[in-house]
Amino acid sequence: MTTQATKRGARQLHPESPEQRLPKRIAALAGVLAAAAALTAGELAGRVVPAASPPLVALGDAVVRLAPPGLRDAGISTFGTADKPVLLATITAVVVLLAAVIGIRARSKPLSGETYVVVLAAAPLLAGFVSSGGFRAAELVPSAAMAVTGVLLLRALLGLRVWAAPTLLPDPAEPSWSRRVFLVRAGAVLVAVAAGGAVASWLDQRVDVNALRKLIRLPVPMRVAPGNVAASSLQVPGLSPLITPNAEFYRIDTALAVPRIDSATWLLQVKGMVDRPVTLSYADLLALPQYEADITLQCVSNEVGGDLVGNARWQGVLLRDVLTRAGVQAGADQVVGRSVDDFTAGFPTALAMDGRAAMIALGMNGEPLPQEHGFPARLIVPGLYGYVSATKWLTSIELTTLAGFDGFWVPRGWAKLGPIKTESRIDVPADGDRVSTGQTVIAGVAWSPGPRRGIQQVEVQVDNGPWLLADLGGELSEDSWRQWRVTAQLTAGAHLLSVRATDRTGRVQDERVRPPRPDGATGHHQIRVLVG
Repeated sequence: MTTQATKRGARQLHPESPEQRLPKRIAALAGVLAAAAALTAGELAGRVVPAASPPLVALGDAVVRLAPPGLRDAGISTFGTADKPVLLATITAVVVLLAAVIGIRARSKPLSGETYVVVLAAAPLLAGFVSSGGFRAAELVPSAAMAVTGVLLLRALLGLRVWAAPTLLPDPAEPSWSRRVFLVRAGAVLVAVAAGGAVASWLDQRVDVNALRKLIRLPVPMRVAPGNVAASSLQVPGLSPLITPNAEFYRIDTALAVPRIDSATWLLQVKGMVDRPVTLSYADLLALPQYEADITLQCVSNEVGGDLVGNARWQGVLLRDVLTRAGVQAGADQVVGRSVDDFTAGFPTALAMDGRAAMIALGMNGEPLPQEHGFPARLIVPGLYGYVSATKWLTSIELTTLAGFDGFWVPRGWAKLGPIKTESRIDVPADGDRVSTGQTVIAGVAWSPGPRRGIQQVEVQVDNGPWLLADLGGELSEDSWRQWRVTAQLTAGAHLLSVRATDRTGRVQDERVRPPRPDGATGHHQIRVLVG
């Protein structure tokens, strides 16, 4: 009894250590709450300060730009167009885990924990420096806001004196940690985080792209797309439509946060190896002669039979008209498009001048470009994969040389030139479907965009049988995909269906199975069905 009384007296005379007074799970929660508030402060600073980036976007951009070759391919292959939300969710999860560890660390060693908070806050600044190869003073502000907010709130939630120098033991003048005080402070932090998130959302809406788009009336094109969609379509349930709706069109790019651009203040510069640098406003582009064309776009990361491909009716200004206005200098054999987020894509100048419908696109399927597809303007070059041509959120076009500049993805293991290959896909039936015995309709799409290409024929094979000639739907243009269908007699059991296309040059779709890297996947699309 005497010994126990002595221990109780000692605990009354001497302050308890943080470990004794603060449960580990509460310390971890304190770290997470402090990190949430710090991130909110950084996100707000990244939106308010010109030329600064929100922390999560800065970290995500660094991951995209610095990821080893193949890692991004795996992400797109696994998650498709959901790769960006998955990346941001993964980064957030890592931050939460680190924050919990920091909270537990600060429980016994506050100075050490606060040092880790500062390091974590500096990560977006370092990421931006490494990925962009340069330092911008504006990027200091979000990191500083994160560091100050994180340190002060971590102290408050752990029961330390907020403005005192950190010590290994709590200040005896302060009351010991209590659950009630923690809950009050934690609730205040949650309210502040929610309020900060609401303010960040409001700041994002300062440029309401959808409202801007509703006010825009695209001019009537002087040359409309000649194809008749209704007359050219095959009526097969489940078959991809000739024109892909905007909401269903694939989106693959490097922008983690879709740029919000005010078309009233946006400018496009045409510069580099030109006789007369040109600056065009959105109104200037609308005033130039407009052209309309049906063009199939495809991502180079698309697997055989994949869905990273779509066909749309684009409207815009012919690129060759703008380049002629600027005056292309001798030796300028590459056109480089640059996005507002510094993404670049380059292609041979000759492809902008050879008669194909290469354009600065302003419209998509009869309406101004959707925000996620490049509003207010983007480049479209028929016959080329998007990674070398289809710059969205366009801010400049630069004339340079093929030897003197590499677009964003070229140093990362992709080919310098990216012509789209002749390809085809089975849409109906789907892989693994069970179908009835007898006559079965097999249908899909095939594409080979580019001058004097287009699709000449499509053939389907059942198991190792003869190739069956498919019926083709109408052709909207040589740059647009075509629908096809064939009816085959299928017996009971499992069957392998294959498809191949031939373009107008007589080139038959490559049957060799190769991955997308470095210049696009090849092989015949095959599916298995069960009959009976």
